Order: sequence, then C-alpha cells, then structure tokens
Amino acid sequence: MIRTKIRTYTKISALADIKIEPFDVNKRYTKPHRHNKYMELVFFSAGSGMHYMDETGYPIAPPVIFIIKKDEVHHWEIDTIPEGFVIIIKEGFLEKTLDKHINLQLKQLTNMRVIHPEQDPSIQSLFEIASKEIKENCTGRDILVEGVLKALFSKILTYVKVDETVSTSNLEERFDELLARKLKNDVAYYAEKLNTTAQNLNALCKRKHEKTASTVIADHILKETKRLLLYTDLSVTEIAYKFDFTDVSHFVKYFKRHEGQTPLQFKKVAIVP
Repeated sequence: MIRTKIRTYTKISALADIKIEPFDVNKRYTKPHRHNKYMELVFFSAGSGMHYMDETGYPIAPPVIFIIKKDEVHHWEIDTIPEGFVIIIKEGFLEKTLDKHINLQLKQLTNMRVIHPEQDPSIQSLFEIASKEIKENCTGRDILVEGVLKALFSKILTYVKVDETVSTSNLEERFDELLARKLKNDVAYYAEKLNTTAQNLNALCKRKHEKTASTVIADHILKETKRLLLYTDLSVTEIAYKFDFTDVSHFVKYFKRHEGQTPLQFKKVAIVP
C-alpha cells in the first residue's frame, strides 16, 4: 500500500482539551505517527528501549520526560514494562486557562525534546495528583488541575535551562500558526497574510531566532520534507509540489544548499527503524 500521508493519531476525546493518565503498557511498540493538533508530555519512571522523534532516536532511561510537539513524527520501541504518565494538551486548553503563567511554562517546555530530572519523588506525586484530579467531575476541578499542573511544570523546569524573558508577540504566534498550516518558500506570502511587511517579519525573526525569515521558513520546510521522505512513499516531485515549488530541480538544489545532500541521498542514508 502506497503511503501518501503520515499517520495521524487522536488519543483524546473531541470534547476534552486535556488528558492526564498513566502510560498505556500496550503502547510499547507503535508505528511512526504524528498527533492531531495537540502536544504530548510523557514521563517515564520505569522502562527501557528507544523513543524516535523525526529522524533521531533517544534512549528511554528513567527518570526521563519527552516533549512531543504536534507536528513531530514519533514512535516507541519499549523493551520492558514501562511506568509513567502522559499529558495531552490541546490548543483549546491554553485558550481557556485561568492562570496564563501555565501558557508561558508550556512555551518554555516546547523548546525542549528530552528532559532528565533527578530521582525526584515530588514529580511522580504531582503526576499522580494531576491524573486523579482530571478524572474528578466536581466544582472547581479546572482550578485544581491548573494548580497542580503549574506546580508540576515549575518542578520540571528546574531541571532545564530556560530563557526567563520568553514572551510571544501576537505577530510571532500568528506566524507560527501560518507555518503550521501552510509551508511555502515565500517570505512575501507570509508577510501579506500577517498584514505586515517582509522587513518587519525579518526583524521579528532576527530578534527571536537570530535568523532571517527565509531561514526560519526553510527550517520548517526541510524538517517536514525529511518526515515525508522517511515516513511516506511520496516522490521528490510530489513533495516539491506540496511546498509550491514549480521547478523540482530548484527544490532539489534548495534542499542540498541547506542540508549538503539531495533529498534522495538523505533518504538513502537515513536510518528508520
């Protein structure tokens, strides 16, 4: 069967915007997939094996926390019975949070992929409390859940180096949203959609990422190209057209200029379990 799309899984009810529960031991081996518009935080207190995110594999060496963003392709190869918790958060949850400091904490966490906390019983306890509270259907549940999450994220963030000055402008948020919906090698396209100028967009990217807008766009296009090369059967031509490149040779040169190899060379040497 020809794969034209990356598998997309939905592990949360359409009516819910957050889910916190123990890791499902039946999910020890999964196929490469991405999530349907939500991010996932996974904590392991026990277990061993590998976790693959895009083209990189990470050993599962508890205690360990993995942050899986909504656009990333990932899968598990877990050798022993795992123990831990999973938090699934939709964008809708962030829109409704009463304590907006949680949004800032998640912004800081999404800059990470893997976190190695120390053997800290309080992290396990906070996951257990959060899991219990999310199941309680009582008055004030949202406030309690947010309180526990804030404490949990604060504890996790003590084990990573974060930029305390992180703040997200409305323009940056909208640019990120556009990149998530449509990838196109055209700074002017995004500037027009954002009702700003290419110069303003460049200034924003240089301030926030120390990169030009075209480089930020290229980073997203190249990352998604690699996913499509590794996890679908789409040809280079089909992938090029997906990003609105009308000239396939231009797309190949574009990829090689940034990656030092052609798309087919990348696919040939990439190791995908």
